[in-house]
Amino acid sequence: MLALCGKSVLSHVVGRVQACEAIDKVVVATTKSTRDQGIVAEAINLGVGVYCGSENDVLGRYYEAAKKNEAEIVVRVTADCPLFDPEVLSRMLCEFNRILLTGSSKACLSNTRIRTYPRGLDIEIFDFSALELAHKEAELGFEREHVTPYMYQHPDKFLLHDFKSDEDLSAYRWTLDTPEDLDFIAAIYSELYKEGQIVSAEEVLCLLRAKPELCELNAHVRQKNIK
Repeated sequence: MLALCGKSVLSHVVGRVQACEAIDKVVVATTKSTRDQGIVAEAINLGVGVYCGSENDVLGRYYEAAKKNEAEIVVRVTADCPLFDPEVLSRMLCEFNRILLTGSSKACLSNTRIRTYPRGLDIEIFDFSALELAHKEAELGFEREHVTPYMYQHPDKFLLHDFKSDEDLSAYRWTLDTPEDLDFIAAIYSELYKEGQIVSAEEVLCLLRAKPELCELNAHVRQKNIK
């Protein structure tokens, strides 16, 4: 709910997802906690769907939100990615549809399992049958909290595919978890943001190569281990 250039981070993320023409519906999957009522209000204000579920069982929340909205294909995007690139999502959806045309089910396509994109451009796509099986069988705490670990740990049950960038950009950190991350992203927005336009990943890369000192703002931040 923090502001970037006069709009909430959630608003920026939703707008970037909506910029992908292949997306039929956006649903903000938040919690039943009273602390998250501001998120509910913002989702309603943005005109997108909203589902309130468990705070700790995020896998269950995703399953219930997908089932309620009759989703056949689920795209998972986290709301801490205000530099999310809809063009990457478009390419990944084309690849996922190609996978489905082979007759595959319980399929998952990710650009996070083998990381070549900056952290903050994370996308996971899976069909509803994969989500349903994970929901029914996952039991460990981190499997319920992080949605997809059960899929990744059971290649015998799921058809796992990886989507890679032509260039290894995994050293870049574009996600929003800490105050230092906010400083970095705010600096990017200050340089590039224009109302009504989507700043592409390529534009961000060009800026960072011209001004590498911006990367120092959050270079020391280390991502936590999901286990």
